[in-house]
Amino acid sequence: MYQQSTVIITIFAFILTMAMIFIRPKNMNEAIPATIGAVLVFLSGSVSTGDLLDISSKVTGAAITIIATIVMAIVLESFGFFSWTAALMLKWSKGSGIRLFWYTLVLCFLMTLFFNNDGSILITTPILILILNNLKLKNNQKIPFLLSGALIATASSAPIGVSNIVNLIALKIIGMDLYLQTEMMFVPGILGLLFLSGLLYLVFKKDIPKEIHFHSYSIPLQKNRLFHPLQKSSEALFAQQKQLMIKMLIFVFLVRISLFVASFVGISVSLVAVCGSLILLMWRWLYLKVNPKDVIGKIPWHILIFAFSMYVIIFGLHNIGLTNLLLDNLKSLVSDSLLHASLAMGIITAFLSNIFNNHPALMISTLALMEMGLDPLMVKTVYLSNIIGSDIGSLLLPIGTLATLLWLDILKKNKVKITWMDYIKVTIVVIPPTLIFTLICLYLWLSLVFVP
Repeated sequence: MYQQSTVIITIFAFILTMAMIFIRPKNMNEAIPATIGAVLVFLSGSVSTGDLLDISSKVTGAAITIIATIVMAIVLESFGFFSWTAALMLKWSKGSGIRLFWYTLVLCFLMTLFFNNDGSILITTPILILILNNLKLKNNQKIPFLLSGALIATASSAPIGVSNIVNLIALKIIGMDLYLQTEMMFVPGILGLLFLSGLLYLVFKKDIPKEIHFHSYSIPLQKNRLFHPLQKSSEALFAQQKQLMIKMLIFVFLVRISLFVASFVGISVSLVAVCGSLILLMWRWLYLKVNPKDVIGKIPWHILIFAFSMYVIIFGLHNIGLTNLLLDNLKSLVSDSLLHASLAMGIITAFLSNIFNNHPALMISTLALMEMGLDPLMVKTVYLSNIIGSDIGSLLLPIGTLATLLWLDILKKNKVKITWMDYIKVTIVVIPPTLIFTLICLYLWLSLVFVP
C-alpha cells in the first residue's frame, strides 16, 4: 500500500496535467504539462525507477516506429509526392467540391493502410493544405476537408492492427495473432468507417463548396527542375513523375507488408520500419542529393515526450489502484455477455483515451483485461472492443491520440486555424454514434462467424 501523501500527489498531478492541457495557457505545448505531471508522479513515489525502465521498453519501439514513419513522410515530401497527389486530386475532382470531399476520405484511408495513422496524418494533411490553398478557400471552408480527413485517417487504424502501433503493443500483451485480429476486426472496422464517413458528409454537406476552381501551380520533380501537371505541355514530365511516385509507393507498400510479416514471425516491427526509412533516405540522397541530416529538425519530438509522460502518469494511477477499481466495477458486466463486454469496455476505453490519450488508456484497459480471468473468446472480444474505443472513441477530443496532436501541430505550422471548439462541435455529433455502431457490428460479426 502506498502512503496517503503518495496517492494524493499522484491524483493531483493527473488533475493538474489535464487542467493545463485543456486550458492551454498561452497556447502551451501539450508536452509541457504532461512532463510536469510525470515528474510529480515520479517524485511522489507511485512510479519507481524500475517502472520507468518498463515504460521505456514499451514506449521505445512505438517511438522508433513513429519516427521512422515521419522520416518516410519527409522523404515523400522531398520528392514532390504531396504536390503531385494534390494536383491529381484537383484534376479528378473535375470542379466538384463534393467529389473532392470523398476523394479526401479515400486518400486518408489508403494512406493509413500504407503507413499508419500517424504517417497518414503527416502525409495527407500537407496534401490537403496544398489543395485548399490552391482553391483559395477561406479558413472556415477548409474545415470540412481537413477535419474529416484527420478523423478518417486516425479511425482507419481500427480494421488492421498494424496500422496503429498502440494496437500492436496491446496485441503483444494479449498474445493474439495479428492475422486473427484482422479477420475478427476488419469487417466491423470497415463498416464503422463507412458509417463515420456518412455522418461527416451529413454534418458538412452545407459547408462543402459545390463548385471549386483551381489554379495551375508548379510541382518539384527533382532539384532545380519544375513541371506543371495541370498544363498539357508538361504531360511527358508528369508521366515521368508518375512512374517515380508509383515506384516509391510500391516500396512503401512492401515495407508495410514487411511490418505485418515481422509481427507474425516475431521480428521487431520498429527495426523493419527503421530499415525502410533508411533505404528511402539513401534513395533521396542519391536522387536529389539531399543530406539526411535535415530530418532531425523536422521531427516533432514533443509528441514522443508527451506519450512517455502520459505513460508515467497512467502507471502511477495504475500502481495506486486504478486497475483494481476497473476490475471491481467491470468484471461482472464484462463477463455477462458478448454484447455487454463489447459495449462496456469499448466505451470505457474511449472515455479513458480522451482523458489520458489512447496509448496509456489502451495499455491500462488491456492490463485490466488480463486480470479478469475471462474465457478466450471473451478476452478477444474485450480486446477488440478496447481497440475500437482507442482508435475511434478517442477522437472525441484532440488530445485523444498522437495522430490528432500531430495534425494540430501541422495546422499550426501552416497557419490554418482550427480551434478545439471547431473540433469538438463536429466530433460530439459523429464519434459517439460511430463508436456504438462499430461495437455493435463487432458483436454481430463475432456472434455470426466465431461463436460455435
